[in-house]
Amino acid sequence: VQLYLSLGSNQGDRRQNLQAALSCLNIDLKTPYKAVSSFIETEPWGFESDEKFLNAVALYELNLPENYNPEAEGLMILEICKDIERRLGRTGEPEYDEKGERIYRSRPIDIDILLFGDNRIDCEELTVPHKLMYERDFVMIPLQEITGQAGNDENVIPDLIGDLKKAPSQKVECLIDCRLDRQ
Repeated sequence: VQLYLSLGSNQGDRRQNLQAALSCLNIDLKTPYKAVSSFIETEPWGFESDEKFLNAVALYELNLPENYNPEAEGLMILEICKDIERRLGRTGEPEYDEKGERIYRSRPIDIDILLFGDNRIDCEELTVPHKLMYERDFVMIPLQEITGQAGNDENVIPDLIGDLKKAPSQKVECLIDCRLDRQ
């Protein structure tokens, strides 16, 4: 089952934070990533900060039984991601304003589940596909790149390119090709 994760960092050594998160994911998911996008530098989304983000998308191929429970597996993957965030220095729980909207802050690492096969999960803790991914260039640009790498842009994510064109523009400063060697 294909798992697409978004990774972002805007505190500390951002490149090292992303590389450490990928290493932890390789260990905790018990498989190396199949593909990882270039790292892109972007302005913060949803809040003001002088610290820019470094973002990437990674693809993992998970070997799950045919009759797996998507919600249960998705929640286990979410807990793996949250545990890695904590180990890499992220603190606090999500905060919400009086309107119930998420308050975003700077962080050493953020890992989000974007897509989990063709599963649709909608529970209190997890929504897949990620409900805000189409609004975020820092997700859609590396996702478009990686789906091309993986040779799946038409089969796994239909209309990805059309959805990318609909996404509101976000300032993307530079493209940094710093994919890790898989040796």
